[in-house]
Amino acid sequence: MTESAQRDTARNAARKPARRPPGRRPGPTETREAILASARELFADKGYDGASLRAIARGAGVDPALVHHFFGNKEGVFIAAMQFPVDPGELLPKIFGTRREDLGETMVRIFLSVWEMPERRAPILAMLRSAMTNERAAVMMREFVSSALFARAAELHGIPLLRIQAAAGQMIGVMILRYVLEVEPIASSTPDEIVELLAPTIQRHLS
Repeated sequence: MTESAQRDTARNAARKPARRPPGRRPGPTETREAILASARELFADKGYDGASLRAIARGAGVDPALVHHFFGNKEGVFIAAMQFPVDPGELLPKIFGTRREDLGETMVRIFLSVWEMPERRAPILAMLRSAMTNERAAVMMREFVSSALFARAAELHGIPLLRIQAAAGQMIGVMILRYVLEVEPIASSTPDEIVELLAPTIQRHLS
């Protein structure tokens, strides 16, 4: 082959697009699952605060923009990866978007609405049990509720963080008595009776 022909061959090769590696291109479902798998591994290893969206994307072999596309932000990834039955980002505005004097009743009613449904209650209990018996799970949950829940809730009404935690702690304790241990008479009380009993106390914490 002449030198001129070699140059022409090289130029033609350069113009040709790179061939895609063999195999089916990953679809949205596969991409989403790869992101979730990477997120679970990183959250377990680094905790909620230590896992960045870039690191999650890198572990999944995707562009960070795809993480935003599927989940919005790190909180969204965590909720999906840990299979939260509800999105706290949707519940918080419902609770703390109400009038200050109605916070206690609103918080109790929303807590009850979540725990009353077995399909929502089961994954919450699984996460609580995991956090009580596994240090890594405890770190993940602690960082998540501190950063994504308690701190945001405190900002919405300018309520001291300690008061937010006291109200949430009391609600979780009652939910465990009612739905896990099934202690009577609180286990068989109606939701309205629970609201009447707890709302004034929760309101004092949040006022």
